Amino acid sequence: MSRVLDQRIFLLLTSFLASLQSTKVLSEWKKCGDQECETAMSRVQATTDYLGPDCRYLNFKTGEDIMVYSKLSRKNENLWIGSKGKDFGYFPKDAVKVEEVLITEEVEVLTKETDFLCLHEDKYAFE
Repeated sequence: MSRVLDQRIFLLLTSFLASLQSTKVLSEWKKCGDQECETAMSRVQATTDYLGPDCRYLNFKTGEDIMVYSKLSRKNENLWIGSKGKDFGYFPKDAVKVEEVLITEEVEVLTKETDFLCLHEDKYAFE
C-alpha cells in the first residue's frame, strides 16, 4: 500500500512540475504585425528538422512552410511564434529562412500569461 501511495505522490509531483514548465514566461515582450498579433508577419521555410522541448513549441521538418505571427523580444529574441497547418507554437529563428515578408512595421506589445500555455487540439492544457 505504501509503495502505491509513493508512486501516486511521485506522479502528482511530476505532473505539477511539468505544468510549471509549460507555463513559464519566456519573455515579457513580443513583436507583432498588429496590436492583437493576428496578422501574419512573414512566411518562412524550415532549414532543419526541429523538435521542441515541450508542447508550447512547433515541431517541423526541413522544407515545411511556417507562417510567423510574432517574435519574442528583449528576452529570448531567438524565439518566433508561428503556425504550420493546425499546429501553433514557438520555434528558433535560426531553424528557418524567410521566404516572404508580409509586414514591414512591427509593433512591440506585452505578452500575456496565456501566450505560454500549451495548446492541444484547440484547448489549453492545464496539467
